[in-house]
Amino acid sequence: MQDVKDRVRVVIAEDSVLLREGLTRLLNDRGHEVVAGVGDGEALVKTVGEMADAGGLPDVVVADVRMPPTHTDEGLRAAIRLRSSHPELAVLVLSQYVEEQYATELLAGSSRGVGYLLKDRVAEVREFVDAVVRVARGGTALDPEVVAQLLGRSRKQDVLAGLTPREREVLGLMAEGRTNSAIARQLVVSDGAVEKHVGNIFLKLGLAQSDGDHRRVLAVLTYLRS
Repeated sequence: MQDVKDRVRVVIAEDSVLLREGLTRLLNDRGHEVVAGVGDGEALVKTVGEMADAGGLPDVVVADVRMPPTHTDEGLRAAIRLRSSHPELAVLVLSQYVEEQYATELLAGSSRGVGYLLKDRVAEVREFVDAVVRVARGGTALDPEVVAQLLGRSRKQDVLAGLTPREREVLGLMAEGRTNSAIARQLVVSDGAVEKHVGNIFLKLGLAQSDGDHRRVLAVLTYLRS
């Protein structure tokens, strides 16, 4: 049984009843608490607003990008609205594709927990649950394809000119939400080498030690804003 202090409170926005119920059961079975489930963007905004008025925002919203009425980007736009009105709210969006314009707006809107996963990732249960928890706790969870598209477009910008190719690679893996140890395994280098690269990234992006644990998130968001 999940300790109460480790339990994550989740609101799910997904118009497919089967998928919504499946995600609810998946998270509940792992000791977390799905406090609400809705089927469209307007209902998501209304539900979270009512929870905020009652003094009890969820730890994270998990929202499908495509929802009624047009099944295009209603869920993503609702997530952006929520980030604007509740900057402290963590948001993880799910999609079958990368919607670059709104994705960049969502990811660059705050240093609070944020994620963008392609729906194929949901099939990997452990990785999905880990991503939900990581975002709820203020971290990032970006699908590698999202990182490739968004960061690839950023490489021409001056703010990133000082990063070496290896530092860009490390930052891309940081954006996926990987720990230093996981990055070291991926790149087949030592943990110390990764720590040195991460420190250099913080320094070059102007992120001081006082920024604390959120420097990883801020580094990723600085990259995406460029």
